[in-house]
This record gives sequence, C-alpha cells and structure tokens, in this order.
Amino acid sequence: MNPWLTILGIGDRGILTSIDRILLTQATLIVGGDRHLKLLRQTYPTLTAPMLQWTSPLQDSITQLLTHRYRPVCILASGDPLCYGIASTLLKQIPFEEMQIIPHLSAFTLASARLGWSYPEIETLSLCGRDIDLLRALLYPNAKILLLSADRTTPHAVAKLLTQCGYGETLITLLEHLDGPTERQFSQRADQWTHPDCAQLNTLALHCPPHPTGPSASRRIPGLPDHAYQHDGQLTKHEVRSLTLAALAPYPGALLWDVGAGCGSISIEWMRTHPRCQAIAIESHPASLRSIAHNAHHLGVPNLQIISGRAPESLQNLSQPNVIFIGGGLTRSGVFETCWDALAIGGRLVANGVTIESESKLFEYQKNYGGTLTRILIQRAEPIGSFLGWKSLSPITQWVVEKAHTTFPPLSPETVYTTD
Repeated sequence: MNPWLTILGIGDRGILTSIDRILLTQATLIVGGDRHLKLLRQTYPTLTAPMLQWTSPLQDSITQLLTHRYRPVCILASGDPLCYGIASTLLKQIPFEEMQIIPHLSAFTLASARLGWSYPEIETLSLCGRDIDLLRALLYPNAKILLLSADRTTPHAVAKLLTQCGYGETLITLLEHLDGPTERQFSQRADQWTHPDCAQLNTLALHCPPHPTGPSASRRIPGLPDHAYQHDGQLTKHEVRSLTLAALAPYPGALLWDVGAGCGSISIEWMRTHPRCQAIAIESHPASLRSIAHNAHHLGVPNLQIISGRAPESLQNLSQPNVIFIGGGLTRSGVFETCWDALAIGGRLVANGVTIESESKLFEYQKNYGGTLTRILIQRAEPIGSFLGWKSLSPITQWVVEKAHTTFPPLSPETVYTTD
C-alpha cells in the first residue's frame, strides 16, 4: 500500500525542501496548527488545497481527517512528529503502513546542540497538555532536563516549582525560535527567575544543583522515606515497601492494581520506577483517598488513577492489570478471586498480610495456587533511656504468585498421577 498520509516536520524557518513542496502541492487536504497554516499561506500563497486547523478536542479533527482516507493528505508538525508530537497520537488510530513521516530536527536535539549536552544523559518531558507535577519525578542532583513548555507562562511556573522542591539553585535556560532567524537564549537561577516575556513556543533546559536543599524524594529506587508521605498511619513502611516493589517487579508499560492502597505508597513508587509504568489505586476511606491524591502530585505521578470504593465491587470494569498488589481486604469475600480472574495470563500477584486472619488466607491460597511465602521481620534501633534497643515492626507475611498459562490452580506436590 502506498501511504496516503504524510506527516511533515518543519522548523522555525518553515518549508525548505523541494520534496516538501511537491508533497504539499499534491495534497487534497493540509492539516496543521494555526501557526503552521499561517506560515504556509505566507510562504506559498498559490496553494489551492483546503486546509484544516487542529481543534479541541483533537479527536474531532482526527475524525474529519479520516474522511479523506486514501487521498493524499499532508499534516504539518513542529520538529520531529514522533517526539511528543502528532504522529504518536495518530499511530494509535492509523496503521503505520498508511503513512510516511518526514521529521525535522526536534527542539530537544537543537537545544542539546546549543548547550553541548549529550542526549543520552538528558531527561525529557513535554508539558503540553500535561501536569507540571510530572517534573517532580525527574528531579535529582546534577540532573539535566529538557522541557517543552505548554505556553509562555510555563517558565515562571517551572521556576516556582523548582524553588518549592528545594531546587532553587537550578540554572534555567530559556530557548526560543530554535534554528530560526530570531533565535535567542536567556539563563537565570530558578529562585531568581524574573524573565517577564517569552515566545508562546519555547524550550526550557534545567541544570539541577549537586546539593538540593529539599526533602529526599529524588531517588528512583523504591523505598522513599516514610516522612515523604502524607498519611494517617496506613503506610507500608519503607523497608517493607522496598521488598514489596522488588517482588512486584515493575517494567515499562505494565499496569498495577493497588488494592487497599492506604496512602498510595506502593502504586506511587511503582509509577516512579519508569515514566511508562501505570497504576490504579483502589481505596475506600475518604482520608486515605485525599492522602493518595496529595502524595501522587507531590511525588511526581499525578496521572495515578484513583478509584474510590471497596473491593471486590470497585474492581469491576477496570483495565486488565499485569500485576496486582493486595495490601488490604484479603479477608473480604471475593477480593482475591476477583483479582485472580482479572489478572493477565503470565501476570504476578503479591499480597501482604499483617493479621492472623489474613495470614491464614495466604496459607490457604499458597496451598491451592502455589507461589512463595516469605516472612518479613524488621527491627529498628530506638532509644531505651540512655541506651539503644531493637524495636520490632509488625511482622509481614508476603505471598508472591504468577498466573500460569492455565485456567486452573496448579496441582499440589502431593497429587498422584495414575494411568490406565
């Protein structure tokens, strides 16, 4: 099949190549943002193809675009259409075989060249249509971060957030009109940011300080300190949290159900391990729900999906999970069974029990479904008068099991096979 859709990346200088001009001349429809279409009309006033400007919601424009399927259509995009661009969105609805993508240099590539930053050493994020709190998860000492701003208000908002997080010494470099005739830069510390005006489209380069002054919430490895969370006591302690996340084994793109989420620490740290990790936190207590929302934003994962309700009723119609953690509700009828039925084949389930009743359930499940049982005993040194003594945390029984490619529980070792 010959591609009918061309996604053409352009830079600040506009359409430059003869191939681009031919594609535009042959198009029966040209699609782009307001800035792109204005630039095109100024550069090629004789073009006769109808032009479609992106609208909000974007899906309305995509639906209209699809009415021209199999006729030549050209979409104008900024820089690299696959770098937080329109091509990534369209590939979810249009097979790649039906399109060709012609990229320009991305803003990130150009910014790296201007600053002399090695691209593999950089964190990147687009704030276009995204929550600024996502930036929190990227902050660590000496980090180099490139951001696509949502608009001209983004630099001030980023400077404010950095200062609040103890990263006020971060050097912010604002880059505008990269590779264009009016390209310019401006640099200043976050806690001194005063730059009053900038272009609507801009890129920010952040060079974080080696010794930030904020709380220690910059580690990617699970086990944030307990004081990093707002909670009412319903918190998996950081030692147990580290062991639990290791048992859950996060990987990019995997979806976690956090059943009985408490303050959300497990699902939050699951999502912090990789930007593409997803999680759904299920909790019924109003105070805990408020804590989950606060902690998710404060710790850089505002996209955590929060479900208010009790399991198993609240588990209906949720996206199928790759991994499930049961931190509460083990003794409620139907909770485990509903989770097990929903879990994807090859998926993993981890459950922590604190009470004798929940521990009894775990012994029963392990006997019927296999997996491993582990007892976690944590002791911390605490003052006893003028001395130190060991104080034990509540012991945890942890069960880890993977769902095999069968529709029935694994047989116990005592099972005897007979043949006629």
